[in-house]
Amino acid sequence: MENKEEQVIKRWLVEDIKDHMHRGKAIIILGPRQCGKTTLLRALSSGLEDKLYLNCDDANDRQALETQNLSALTSLVAKHKVVLIDEAQRVSDIGLSLKLMVDNIPGIQIIATGSSSFELSNRIQEPLTGRKFEYHLHPFSQQELAAHFGSWEERKDLPRRLIFGSYPDVVKNPGEEQDLLNLLVGSYLFKDVFMFQDLRRPELLENLLRALALQVGSEVSYTELAQLTRTDHSTVQRYLHLLEQAFIIFRLYNFSSNQRNEIRKARKVYFWDNGVRNSLIDDFRPVELREDIGQLWENFLVSERLKYLGNNKIHRSSHFWRNVNQSEIDYLEFHSGRIEAYEFKWNPKRRIAAAAFCNAYPEAAVSRVDRENYREFTG
Repeated sequence: MENKEEQVIKRWLVEDIKDHMHRGKAIIILGPRQCGKTTLLRALSSGLEDKLYLNCDDANDRQALETQNLSALTSLVAKHKVVLIDEAQRVSDIGLSLKLMVDNIPGIQIIATGSSSFELSNRIQEPLTGRKFEYHLHPFSQQELAAHFGSWEERKDLPRRLIFGSYPDVVKNPGEEQDLLNLLVGSYLFKDVFMFQDLRRPELLENLLRALALQVGSEVSYTELAQLTRTDHSTVQRYLHLLEQAFIIFRLYNFSSNQRNEIRKARKVYFWDNGVRNSLIDDFRPVELREDIGQLWENFLVSERLKYLGNNKIHRSSHFWRNVNQSEIDYLEFHSGRIEAYEFKWNPKRRIAAAAFCNAYPEAAVSRVDRENYREFTG
């Protein structure tokens, strides 16, 4: 039997990306550092003969792409049909170079990967408007892991996923999870934010992240976060926006149909990966010892659901719900005029309390998600 370390876990996006090749547009793959973008690029290039691979960590490759001279770029591409560009965010004005190639070199397919800074620095958005297919790659999803290891094996690994998350190195190196996560959080994950944005107080970012990690599953107040981190409201909002674009956190907003007793501006913050969240608070205790198991379960389910929706191109509006009386629903989706609501329970025996929500939205479907039936919810 193969070791987990030796196996290549297929990414769900591969087939869809292949289906969108040679349609006259660049393919852009964005995601946080260490989430597997280079491995995905190799998978996409496997079996292709007329390909050119450029690694922008290499100064020569980077310099070759920094020219906005069409003749030089045409000479670089030569007769290659597919150009694979890794770490494209390292190239100055990369968007203009890509635009020149897409618009002027017939039959070429460009596939470029970039970490969050690729988007943060706004180097591709305007030049490639209408000229790109964009994909977001996250740490492994439950759908990908179950397809690879089998649903039963992945179900048995659930406690490990809740504590250590699913970054590729973490999944492939059991027993080394804590060291790998601390290295990821300490050395890699926030590098783009610091490198490409004028953040003069890195300690503020660290304090903000710890505060968010402790408030997973709870409403967050920008004013309260500003007080905790000794900064101002606008700085907190700016940092949250950057962390969202860096694929580290995401926000959900309260669902409201303008009923008088609903809270319209409330928001929650979640992490794309449980392991990152636990590293920030330095807590890797097993699930049976965790007082925050409810928070871990909620963060896991919401992040996995959004990965599933994104990977499968299912377009739904995601929210939570809470009214002024503090009645709440953990998560809901609105689509095609329908509301599907979900309550999360780690303990399968705990009952859900959704009377207030059902009174407000009698047409809504309400379900519970627990550790016995969660696979259906996460794909």
